[in-house]
Amino acid sequence: MWLLASSFDRKLVVTKENVALLYHAPGKHREYNALVLDKTYYGPYDETTCIDWTTDSKCFAVGSKDMSTWVFGAERWANLIYYSLGGHKDLVVGCFFEKESLDLYTVSQDGALCVWESDTEPSGLVLTKKVAEKEEEKESSLEEGEEAEEGGSRAQVIRGKADIRKSSSVSSRHFFNKEGEFNNLTCASFHKDTHILVTGFASGVFHLHELPEFNLIHSLSISDQRISSVVMNCSGDWIGFGCSGMGQLLVWEWQSESYVFKQQGHFNNMASLAYSPDGQYIVTGGDDGKVKVWNTNSGLCFVTFTEHTSSITHVTFTSSGFVIVSASLDGTVRAYDLHRYRNFRTFTSPRPVQFSSLAVDFSGELVSAGAQDSFEIFIWSMQTGRLLEVLAGHAGPVSSLCFSPVQSILASASWDKTVRIWDMIDSWQTKETLPLPADGLAVSYRPDGQELAVATLDGEISFWVPQDATQTGSIAGRHDLVMGRKESEKITAKQSAKGKSFTALCYSADGASILAGGQSRFVCIYNVKEQILMKKFEVSCNLSFDAMEEFLDRRKMTEFGSLALVDEGAGDGDGVQLSLPGVRKGDMSSRHFKPEIRVSSLRFSPTGRSWAATTTEGLLVYSLDGSMIFDPYDLDLDVTPASVRRQLRLKEWTSAIVLAFRLNEHALTQEVLETVPHKEIPVVCGSLPDVYVEKLLFFLAGCLEKSAHLQFYLSWAQNLLLLHGQKLKNRSGAILPTIQSLQKSLQRHFESLSKLCEWNIYTIRYAVALSKQRGLKRSAEQYSVNAELAG
Repeated sequence: MWLLASSFDRKLVVTKENVALLYHAPGKHREYNALVLDKTYYGPYDETTCIDWTTDSKCFAVGSKDMSTWVFGAERWANLIYYSLGGHKDLVVGCFFEKESLDLYTVSQDGALCVWESDTEPSGLVLTKKVAEKEEEKESSLEEGEEAEEGGSRAQVIRGKADIRKSSSVSSRHFFNKEGEFNNLTCASFHKDTHILVTGFASGVFHLHELPEFNLIHSLSISDQRISSVVMNCSGDWIGFGCSGMGQLLVWEWQSESYVFKQQGHFNNMASLAYSPDGQYIVTGGDDGKVKVWNTNSGLCFVTFTEHTSSITHVTFTSSGFVIVSASLDGTVRAYDLHRYRNFRTFTSPRPVQFSSLAVDFSGELVSAGAQDSFEIFIWSMQTGRLLEVLAGHAGPVSSLCFSPVQSILASASWDKTVRIWDMIDSWQTKETLPLPADGLAVSYRPDGQELAVATLDGEISFWVPQDATQTGSIAGRHDLVMGRKESEKITAKQSAKGKSFTALCYSADGASILAGGQSRFVCIYNVKEQILMKKFEVSCNLSFDAMEEFLDRRKMTEFGSLALVDEGAGDGDGVQLSLPGVRKGDMSSRHFKPEIRVSSLRFSPTGRSWAATTTEGLLVYSLDGSMIFDPYDLDLDVTPASVRRQLRLKEWTSAIVLAFRLNEHALTQEVLETVPHKEIPVVCGSLPDVYVEKLLFFLAGCLEKSAHLQFYLSWAQNLLLLHGQKLKNRSGAILPTIQSLQKSLQRHFESLSKLCEWNIYTIRYAVALSKQRGLKRSAEQYSVNAELAG
């Protein structure tokens, strides 16, 4: 399916298979039926591959796999209904109109470029008599003020013949593969103002040509992978390339021949993610064996580690935030340094095993990994890299590990229907064993270490007190998963959901809520105390994934059943092979492979303002920031912006801040804070009521991240923490997200300023030394002058 909007009029063309659909797009004014199908165009005999509009939106061209290009009129033109252009020996990759002309360029996959010249200008297109009469009637009805409402609109179907008064002919033909080097052209883009054509090839080479002379500007190789898409920006200076095979995105400035932007994601599914302690970075591990670190502010990946040779199963940060640890199916656990961007530790087991889970204790000294084939847990020292202990006791694969956030106690969940609590200080002994009703799939500690959540195969989440091994509650979440039906399944989605469960758990920063996700397109957030569902987030609406719909599409049903179960091969086999129970990723050897939507990992940000999930769709980050929402606090009729500014004029700073927070308008609160004199900040902080201290701290954390008044807001934060530190410490659990958000802002400013200072430190020293030398010289001259006067 292809979609392209016109730049001149409110028109939208969508192609589906070999049909082009013309819609009237919605405008600035609200309409009852905004997107209306106007016309349906038939012409190509195979699937369409490209679309392009003329500059004035009177006509559009459609390229097809049947090696033809069709030119259609957006209106009922008297001298153009449609026109078919042949001449290619392979499928058409791109078709482009010249600026303010009906001249056309077509590019095919075998590397051929055809230049088509039209004997008619766009201004020479004439409406048919019936259309012209309708236009006149419409204009006259508008002048008379008559308004007519139609109950519905019927789309016009264009099946006419080409008018002989409009003709095109090939004026020239050019070939990219003169020497046989470029035999597979994959994509093309044309900039109408500069007349530059960009073409990409399967070998990773791209060409820049100036049309219509076909002058080669330059030819470069940017990758060893197939270039799948290319586009130029409005000015024609930058060219964007996409390589789907490796997940690469490149932006190239062709005049200076330099990269503007270069990113590469995981070219397979992501398996795990983790937030850094300050919430600034996210690390992800994928089935491609790569570990990538992303910046949460920019959304860009800034470092990639490729030492693993197999799929990554788990990644995590240490408490310092500068070390990343990853476990893989290649039998190694690796530690990476974010200062030097290198792999400085590699942990292995005495005999080869596949690691399926990973955890690092709160001090960052102990690294533990669980094996899925030997049922053992391995403990290493981060400093020495030595294997300290092998914990045995589970009778099934270890599915999840989690260290307590406050002490060296390890919780391990296994398929043997138990969760074991291991004491790392007392001779690696099993402290408690928690019996489960079904196989354990995920385990997670609450941030204060006083509660443990376990997800089991029966779709339940149970809550335990790890100190005395007592269960405090459970949530039956199987009905909240809302599974869809796979195309190859012979049972309904309702029956299939009975075998689904949560595979990822994560507590919120304050421990009041818990996130749960698994074999479903939904992520559920529950209230732990009330044990009720608060909200469900749908991670994808992409119907190209499997198990997205509850019922099978009737259009894909035949008298023999679903089309997905019909064998399209040679007929030697026994039909389509059904997937085995427990297969999570489908049969990749099948001819038509559709990945199943699932959530593999979940993490809450330490700041408490966002959470992230790795799904079949990719890495998704959800923000819980409500700064744009008007949410007044303790509001009455006297609290208005005018009354706040009146208090500012009277220099009643504390009262103005309280009124601004009660009104809860971000811009007004910032105006009040920046009006307070710097010397009055300690007095205002000391007289501020306790209920507004936490609100002000949270507001300062947000302002520090964006404002240029760094020292001013740091003075506010310093005085608040000094004067109210003891009271805030008593409520440390509730204000932990606020403190971590403040730390994240400070860390970001520290990194940017420290780099700047490191670059200029010698210049500053030179300036200071020079000023001292000049001061000494000036004082010596003054001394000599005084001595002469005294003599």
